[in-house]
Amino acid sequence: MMELEKAPNDPTRKSINPLAKMALELGPLVLFFFVNARGEDLVARFPVLGSLGGPLFLATAVFMAAMAVSLVISWVMMRRLAIMPLVTGVVVAIFGTLTLVLHDETFIKMKPTIVNTLFGGTLLIGLLFGKSLIGYVFDDAFRLDDDGWRILTFRWGIFFVVMAVLNEVVWRTQTTDFWVAFKVWGIMPITLVFSAAQVPAMLRHQLPDEEPKGKEKSEEDAA
Repeated sequence: MMELEKAPNDPTRKSINPLAKMALELGPLVLFFFVNARGEDLVARFPVLGSLGGPLFLATAVFMAAMAVSLVISWVMMRRLAIMPLVTGVVVAIFGTLTLVLHDETFIKMKPTIVNTLFGGTLLIGLLFGKSLIGYVFDDAFRLDDDGWRILTFRWGIFFVVMAVLNEVVWRTQTTDFWVAFKVWGIMPITLVFSAAQVPAMLRHQLPDEEPKGKEKSEEDAA
């Protein structure tokens, strides 16, 4: 039976290597950029791909397939699906299909706006109900106390809302190639800089490492 990710700090939560997690989440995005940049060459080599339309439509089809493969691999590795990549995958499937069927670039360009709005809104609304949902994303790499997860959840919620607005400004005012380049090489550095800015708060709220059980037992015996 398929399960969703367990809550942060849940002792039964199964972790995944952070690098593997990053590869699964960023891999489809890198493929999207590559296929859009090399779309004309790929169509020249494989003419059947031309039936999808221009480079952006080909890149959209590859993006959808890569997201599906990423989710399958994630499930095989953990027997659970990470919530945020799952939401992204669903939105990619819906807007990607609209893009290909209606042959309108608008839908795939709006996808980051919808995803970021969903993430930002979900994180901020979750806080109103006492849920620090950002822990689902970072709990594999960090162990923070409840206050730490609440602080990060609020900050990331605001960040996602800002990124949604920024995507709207870029795709509505710039060329498609500029938007694709910004989506991969602009959003990623911005996200990395924002993530680095959260390190001080994470260090303040980091939980101490658990002591080995053997050491605890020795201390009890000594007492």
